[in-house]
Amino acid sequence: MFNGLVKKVIKPNGAKPTEFENKVGTELFNLEMSATEIKSELRDLYITGAQEVSVGPASADKKAIIIMVPFKLLKQFHKIQIRLVRELEKKFSGSHVVIIAQRKILGQSYTRR
Repeated sequence: MFNGLVKKVIKPNGAKPTEFENKVGTELFNLEMSATEIKSELRDLYITGAQEVSVGPASADKKAIIIMVPFKLLKQFHKIQIRLVRELEKKFSGSHVVIIAQRKILGQSYTRR
């Protein structure tokens, strides 16, 4: 199981994932093993980061989970987004789940092809 978890959280520049990112990666791995409807789509997908943020007034104590994925994989995540978000919201009860692309801004001197 640990080998699959390593493949689900790949940080830029080889940085180590945080404890929360490992938790999200574990849930993605578990979904890949159990959810038959999204199993094949989840096989090649991974995340680059995850954060838990509070939303709304401080008294509401609501949480949202932001999952960052590489820009190149965003379309593949969008194909299964409805089912994936539903399953992750069940796992992290009381939290909203948002999937965003992590982009890299290149300088003007970078040659684009």
